[in-house]
Formats: sequence, C-alpha cells, structure tokens
Amino acid sequence: MLRAAALSLMLLAAPALAQTREGFGPGPVLPDVGPIAPVDSELPLPKGAKFKIAFDVSAKATPGALSRQIETAGRTLNMHVAAGVPKENVQIVVVVHGPGAMDLLKPDVYAARNDGKANGSMDAIRKLIGAGVEFYLCGQTAMGQKITKADLLPGVKMSLSAITAHAVYQQRGYTLNPF
Repeated sequence: MLRAAALSLMLLAAPALAQTREGFGPGPVLPDVGPIAPVDSELPLPKGAKFKIAFDVSAKATPGALSRQIETAGRTLNMHVAAGVPKENVQIVVVVHGPGAMDLLKPDVYAARNDGKANGSMDAIRKLIGAGVEFYLCGQTAMGQKITKADLLPGVKMSLSAITAHAVYQQRGYTLNPF
C-alpha cells in the first residue's frame, strides 16, 4: 500500500519535474506555471515599476502539452513579482488567434477536435486567469474555426479580432511582447 502511494506521488510529480529546466524553480505567484531563474541583472527595475504586457499567441500547443507562449505569460508574472514588483503592477493580457485558439477550448470540445487528447494548457490558463491575467480569443478566428463562447474555458473572453484587442490594449499602455 505504501509502495503504491509512493509510486502515485512520483507519477503526479513527474510532469512538474519534466517542465522544470536546470537552474529554474517555482515562481512566487504561480509555482507550477512559468518556472523562473534567478538573475543578477545589470538593468535595475525602476522603483515603482509597472508592467502592462500583451502576448500574441498564434501557435497551437502539441495536444497534451503546455503552450510555451502561455507558459511565458506565467513566467513573466512570476519573475517580475520575484524581482520585487508588486503583483498588481504586473498586468498581462494574452491575445489568441489562428491555430492557438484550440488551447482555449473546454476539455470535451478540445478532445473532440484533437483525437480524444487532453488540453495540456487548460490548467495553466485557469491559474493565470485566477491570478488576474486576461485571455481574449480573436472573434474572426472563432468564426472561421466554428468556436462559440460556450466552447471556451471559463474566463476566456471574445474580442472582435486579435487586431482590435491589440489596438485597444496598446491604447491602454500595454507593450507587445516580442517573443
């Protein structure tokens, strides 16, 4: 019995361990989304720094795997808070379009469109939304891929288009993440 429990714990921990690269560890906001590395930065963060960052996501993750772009949004939140920026001063929006739309789907809808496979980004998206990160799906992509609002994970919103979402957030002072 004890042996089975130990094996179960190892299997549960394996995905988290597989995602952590050497030198990287859990962040302070989302310990299991977006591992971070300590850096002796020569670019000091200004006192009172505020970050408003928009991520453009168009790539679809491999079914069952976490989207690297979505993970980067978590890493961004974690590393800035770890560097002393108050969590409320790190505002992130993720704008998704094209094939990346698949990663925003509820489990049953995702599985139906991906040969029964699981959405590996779902848990990270849920945690990011819980931490205040906003997610918008391009409405034009949704129409083209026959995705309805009811198909989306809770908390994911629809925008007229990705172009519109980026323009609105740029007017709100957000910078576009270049990665």
